[in-house]
Amino acid sequence: MGDFKNRINVTINDQHFTIIGDDSPEHIRHVAHLVDETMRELGQKSAGLDTTRKAILTAVNIMHEKVSLEEENRRLQQELNQLKQRED
Repeated sequence: MGDFKNRINVTINDQHFTIIGDDSPEHIRHVAHLVDETMRELGQKSAGLDTTRKAILTAVNIMHEKVSLEEENRRLQQELNQLKQRED
């Protein structure tokens, strides 16, 4: 039998999508809402952007946040490892 996947209908930038994933429906809806919110904010700041440009800028902003969080996570992991080594 195959893995169970959730199929969730969401609206992003006034377009309807079906998202299929392993995460809970609430998580999928929350992520879609954040993407929609980010695209709407970009649209308000730069009124002339078409959907493609809003989507690309949203992807760049989200990837920037992801990379920043990964760097912070690495820094904190190193700090934690140093603290553990001091305890030993």
